[in-house]
Order: sequence, then C-alpha cells, then structure tokens
Amino acid sequence: MRVTPTSYLTRTRNLGDLRPARPRPDALIEVAEADRILSTATFFDTVDAVARGLGRHGLKPGARVAILSANRWEYLAAFLGIMKAGYVAVPLNQKLARDTLTWIFSDSEVAFAFVEAQFADMCPTTVPSIDLDRDWADFLDPGPFTAAQVTEADDALILYTSGSTSRPKGVPLSHGGHLWAIRTRLEGSPGYEEQRVIAAAPLYHMNALFTALVALAAGASFVLMNAFSAAGFVAAISRHRVSLVTSVPTMIALALRETEALASADLSCVKVLGMGSAPTTEKLLEDARAAFPNARINLGYGTTESGPCAFGAHPDGLPKPPAALGYPLAGVDVRIAGGGDDGILELRTPAVTRGYLNLPQKTAEVIDAEGWYSTGDLVHRDENGFYFFVGRHDNMFTCGGENIYPENVEQMIEAHPMVRQSCVVPVPDDLKGFKPVAFVVRSGDVSEDELKRFALANGPAYQHPRQIFFLEKLPLAGTNKVDRKALQRLAMAELGEAVS
Repeated sequence: MRVTPTSYLTRTRNLGDLRPARPRPDALIEVAEADRILSTATFFDTVDAVARGLGRHGLKPGARVAILSANRWEYLAAFLGIMKAGYVAVPLNQKLARDTLTWIFSDSEVAFAFVEAQFADMCPTTVPSIDLDRDWADFLDPGPFTAAQVTEADDALILYTSGSTSRPKGVPLSHGGHLWAIRTRLEGSPGYEEQRVIAAAPLYHMNALFTALVALAAGASFVLMNAFSAAGFVAAISRHRVSLVTSVPTMIALALRETEALASADLSCVKVLGMGSAPTTEKLLEDARAAFPNARINLGYGTTESGPCAFGAHPDGLPKPPAALGYPLAGVDVRIAGGGDDGILELRTPAVTRGYLNLPQKTAEVIDAEGWYSTGDLVHRDENGFYFFVGRHDNMFTCGGENIYPENVEQMIEAHPMVRQSCVVPVPDDLKGFKPVAFVVRSGDVSEDELKRFALANGPAYQHPRQIFFLEKLPLAGTNKVDRKALQRLAMAELGEAVS
C-alpha cells in the first residue's frame, strides 16, 4: 500500500502527535513585522521540547494548561506540546475582561499557563506560568519525546464559547474526536499536503485552530498571521502565494474593501477560498469570485460543541449549489428538529463534546442521551439533501408578532448595489416589542430613505429597518465576526426606547 504523508494519522491516538512523514522547509510561516519561516524539524522538535519542559513542573496526567497569547508560532508549539505530554490545552481569549479570565482559570482548574508578556497581568498569580517572550528558551528541554498514552475519549483541549450573554462555557474536546475530524477533512481533500494555507483568525477559535491542525498534520505549509488586518491579509496571501484561504465572511468583506491592496496583489494563486463560522450573502460570494478568479469557494460548517466537520460533497456526485454548506459527511448524523426541511440543525458526530464543563444542566439542554447536539442554527434542506445556513435561532426576534431573522434582512439589504455590508439588530419598542435597525457599510452613494424604500419593495413590511445608520466599517468581535452586541448597544445609545 502506498505510504502517504498522512498515513500515520491512522496509528496515532494523541492529538499532539502530529509530525508528518514528509518534512518541508516551510512548514510554518509566521506573518509579523518580520516574517519567520520554520521547517518541519524545527517546529516539531520544539513541540517535543515543550512536552519535555512541562514534565519538569510536576503536573499530574490530565492537568489543564492554559495559553494566553495572541497568534504566534510558539502558541502552536505549546498547544501541541501540552497535549503530546498528556495534559489538556486550554486556549484563552486574551480580549476577555480580567474577571472573566480569572473565573475561567478557576472553572477549568488551570495548573500551569503559557502567557505572552503583554497579558501577564491577566494571569492569576496563583497559577505557575512562563512568559513566552522572556522565559521560552529557558523553558524548552530539547530532545525527543514519546507521546503520552491517552484514550480516544480523553480530553485533549477545552475551548470556551464566547459568552456574549453570560459567562463563557467550557467545551472539552477529545483526542479521538479531533483526530477523526482531521482524518475526515484530509480524506475529502486529496493533495492537501501540497497546499499553502493561511489563517488570520485567533487561535482560541475553532476556525483557525483546526485549520492549523489540519495543515500541520498533512505536512502542508501553514501561514499564520499574528493578527488580522484586511490589507495585511490580502498582502500576505499574495506574498506567500497562498493556495487555500480560510476565513469568516466578515474578513473577506473587509478585505474586498481594500482597493489599494487588491490592486497591488496577485490573488491568482488561491485555488480554494473557504468561509465559515457565520452566514454569507450572494453579493459577497459574487464579489469574492471576482477578486479570487481561480478559486473554488467553499462554505464550511462546524461548531465548537460538535466539531469542525459536518458537510461535504454529495455521494452521487451532484454539484453543490453555490450557497450550500454541502451534504452530510459519512459518519455524521444530521436531522432537523421536528422533521421537515426547515428548522434547527441537530448533529451527532464522533467529535461531539462530552458536555459543558461543570454545567450538567446546560449540557442537558443541548445534548440528549443519544448524543445529538442541538446547534441552534437554522437551516434549509433542498430536494437533493444539500443543507443551507439560514441564521441563528437566538438572533431571531419578534416584531408585532412576526418572527424576524436578521440574516434574512441583511441578505436583502446587501442585494442593493450600493451596499457592501450590513448588520440588523433589534431595539425595544413599546408597541411592537422589538423593531429592526440596520447598520450599513456603503459601497456607493445611497441614502437612508432610498434603502428603506428598497427594503419595503423587496421584503415584507414588518422586517424593513425602521432606522439605518451608516458606518465606515462594522465592529468585530474577537472571532472576527460582526459584533452584534456592540451594534445593539450603539443602537440603544442612539435611540433608546424612542424609535418609531
């Protein structure tokens, strides 16, 4: 049987043990003030040195080890080294408030932490830690390391959900579940080891973290941006001849506004443009096709709780509609709550979490006894079995007894040729309960009245925005999605209860 660069994935049981068979000089490229290129040997030898270094700190098997840092190559080396040594990695959002981070350290019982210098004061003094800027070289213990023995069900990492309306929830994810997801992604992507892949989203988020794992496991070349900037993203894709782009739709929308960067960039190298973690629109897809002329656009789907793989190609070879997520993958059970072709998506995959950390009641609300996870995402299934993302159920609000899904209104507004991007949020109203307000980024000259008339002509009257605010750009949350909560607060500050 032919040995491929990823054959080892059928044998390994430890998610930290991902050194591919075929070395390359550009396994990891860090895009920063000065780009840094690491070979397969340099990077994975460092992973071993992290695992050995942790062994000197008296940690018990299964101990939780946090990472509090912006994107950098040491982040990934620490992440893999933690798991390879038999500990549980806890990537943390450094943008959270100090008291929230303090609570997470306690909730996950962190026993040790890797902390970037600029965030040192966010780490509790009771938690032993090393400074990634000052202590990294002294911490490492060079030499080979044999991966710790773990079972498929053992926790490999804990990711914390965003917690926009409450405290973040810890989501434990297993070695076996994530290795299944990596194998599944690579089995559906022949030749992945030849790709050069970029990620600019934060590594505490599933989108970027899983992209990194897949690229490193495959032996592809992985380009990691320290932080997302639209112009920098375009420049990095061109400079490093990236062939596979992963992103959330907002990142692409922002990149497409950078006319100067686009004019000086050559994006013909991109063969696959992946977007996930948020809904997209037909207009954005059309604009993206123009900017990335040789790219196949792939809309991905995954959740922190159920894993990053759910949909793929149709088993009968039917072409995927442009806006479709795809057809359920082998090994993934999919259903729509209540039956029918429209409703809340429920999934059962080998990667589903065992339940929220220390929250049995919250777990029972979304994961049943048979392992089905209720995603809270609204989907539509067509006659060929393809699934389409409609919106978040928890984004829905009621206006005068009518259900409004903001994503539907946004797609309608963005169909206007002078609109580049929009976000619709609810504001309280004494008569209607809530009314929709829109924030719009224009691509040309259009007035509020013109957009209101357009909305009334192209959708039901109850969902037209009662007021429209124009912004130069929409604010982003830590995961590079549009920050709906921030816009809702802005709308409330502007309008209070007086919107008519």
